[in-house]
Amino acid sequence: MASIQTHIPALAFTIDRHSKVPVFEQICTVIRTRAVSGSLTQGTRLPATRAMATELGVSRSTIVTAYDQLVAEGYLTSVQGSGYTVCAIGEVELAQKTPLPTPSKTQGDTPPTPHPFQAGRPDMRLFPHAQWAKTTARICRTDPRSMLEGASPFGHFKLRQAIAAHVADWRGITASPHQIIITAGSTDALEICTRSLAQEGDRIGLENPGYLPLRHFAEVQGLDPMYLDATGAGADLPPPGTAPRLVVLTPSHQYPLGGAMSPNRRLEFIHWAQSHDAWIIEDDYDSEFRYAGRPIPAMAGFDHLDRTLYIGSFSKIFSSALRLGYVIVPDPLIDGFRDTMRRFGQKASLMPQAPLAEFISSGEFYRHLRRVRRIYGERRKFLLDSLAQGFAEFGHFEDHQAGMQVTFHLNEGLADHAVSARAADLGVTAHPLSEYATKNSNFNGLVLGFCGFTPDEMAPALGVLRQALRAG
Repeated sequence: MASIQTHIPALAFTIDRHSKVPVFEQICTVIRTRAVSGSLTQGTRLPATRAMATELGVSRSTIVTAYDQLVAEGYLTSVQGSGYTVCAIGEVELAQKTPLPTPSKTQGDTPPTPHPFQAGRPDMRLFPHAQWAKTTARICRTDPRSMLEGASPFGHFKLRQAIAAHVADWRGITASPHQIIITAGSTDALEICTRSLAQEGDRIGLENPGYLPLRHFAEVQGLDPMYLDATGAGADLPPPGTAPRLVVLTPSHQYPLGGAMSPNRRLEFIHWAQSHDAWIIEDDYDSEFRYAGRPIPAMAGFDHLDRTLYIGSFSKIFSSALRLGYVIVPDPLIDGFRDTMRRFGQKASLMPQAPLAEFISSGEFYRHLRRVRRIYGERRKFLLDSLAQGFAEFGHFEDHQAGMQVTFHLNEGLADHAVSARAADLGVTAHPLSEYATKNSNFNGLVLGFCGFTPDEMAPALGVLRQALRAG
């Protein structure tokens, strides 16, 4: 086995600032190529992240992102206190020696490039492809039938077991796997809940402002939306005499304003649901992304799954491509939900469920989660520092130390729709806050996502955003 070299080689190369390829991916490509060609041999120690950042003139977080990506792909290894070293390439080198011909591409073959600051978008470039491939291959070898058949209408049992352990550790929810239904994402989970608990024409309480597709979903389902204004303590309770059958809440991190519902307001909602024979649907879409302390306990844990149904998703914390989520239902509702699943069928794909169960149980899921939370935390800090230093003349923001986006509230005289349109014309996405609210609301701001973009990608976009704001 090769020993670690004491000499740290220079990796001199030029960053193409005009390329559409992200800077961190350019760095990854150079290191991959040199590792495969043999110019970086096994055991070679790479420059420290700060030194590399200085050498290339980029942020340290960009170097960390590149190095971590190569660790995930198996090109590098990282040991605390020893930096990053090159692994043995082995089969990777053999696979690269005879390159496949590059197929011609049409415009439709290329996925659209995301524009900063698209909200709620995870960075799929950070996905642990190598570890996921190994896990999937292992299931294919040892238990291939589990990927195609044998699951109950509620989904693969081992995945439901893994989710039960996950929500107990991370969200303070004590639930049996029998209470968990695997869904094709959060929208599918909402559809299952409404089909099981409401009829066409029933009233449903929605936060204002709130998740825009949810409003459209309620209307398509024939439900009657009642809008509950979101305040500092959380969504307002439904007014007396107008009790909806269901309310959908985001108590751990309100979307899109941010902030957590106060304990008193949670208790008030639970008491309201008990006294009105109503149900609370808790949409916990990004609760794992809390950047100070542990995640806030879920309302469903607060309620002991009495009147609260809990919806979780893997699209934000793992992969949007898998389209997997889950709903946890109170015991008395299980039979009714089972009837719903039998009548309408399960939309969630079975194939990735067994690999995801093992990915969670083996600890790989949590290693990935810790890594992306650290990277997202650095990107969040960059955005907040930039807003604080260069945008105070245009508005303000509140730091809730959580989530995947920041809401920047605009000063009077600036209209969010107009600013958003000008930014879009210049290639930057900044959704207007007023779009998430009812027409008679006074919300005025920009919802800025940061997770899907490196600081080097956000920096020029911030310049464009300033230009759009200065245009009035």
